Amino acid sequence: MDTSPPTARVAVVTGAGSGIGREVARQMLADGYRVALAGRREAQLKETADNHPAALVVPCDVTRPDDVERLFDAARQKWGRVDVLFNNAGVFGPAAGVDEISLEDWNATVAVNLTGSMLCAAAAVRAMKAQEPQGGRIINNGSISAHSPRPRTVAYTVTKHAMTGLTKSIELDGRGYGITCGQIDIGNTATEIMDTIGVGSGALQADGSRRVEPMFPVKDAARAVLMMANMPATASVGSVVVTAAGMPFIGRG
Repeated sequence: MDTSPPTARVAVVTGAGSGIGREVARQMLADGYRVALAGRREAQLKETADNHPAALVVPCDVTRPDDVERLFDAARQKWGRVDVLFNNAGVFGPAAGVDEISLEDWNATVAVNLTGSMLCAAAAVRAMKAQEPQGGRIINNGSISAHSPRPRTVAYTVTKHAMTGLTKSIELDGRGYGITCGQIDIGNTATEIMDTIGVGSGALQADGSRRVEPMFPVKDAARAVLMMANMPATASVGSVVVTAAGMPFIGRG
């Protein structure tokens, strides 16, 4: 039974079945939020929720508009509003240069990282405009690749640069409705995606060498997201960059 107070804030977290999304969802639940957990794999969402009474598991593919609408309808039907969206679902995409990537792989990466983020943001904005009182906060999960790419990551890098434009546009257009939007760009937090690019065993560098790079705990990345979510409505946090200390970001290349 959900014993959280009626005034408890409501958050939607996409990509909540693993990694940063899982840890953010858990920290929000611990902080008193009511949280709708979205992702493609229901079993993993249930693991994240761990039977918490203020968690709502909603299987959702963010590339499908009907799924996204159903996600936000479920949150509103259960709790009446949406106060925060952590727009987190994403994929790293193929290791390829622009002359090597297939159109199919390009479109698949763009569909999740960019179009899916747009669909979720659009649904959140509609909900935040319609509720009383109006307003809310959207936090987009970018990447330090929104600033500086890794080699052979053209699709991922382009989507994360585009995420910055999406963030700024939502922030601008939301001003009259009390809706703020910010972006968190995280580098080398210890999640499964880091294994796919070999950060712990030797990630490809700009000069063609491979280097073991430092990582930092995912719980600390999630703490930064929670900080953004908990800022008062009078404050807009436009950009936060959090990286593992000593990783090759400043001076990358």
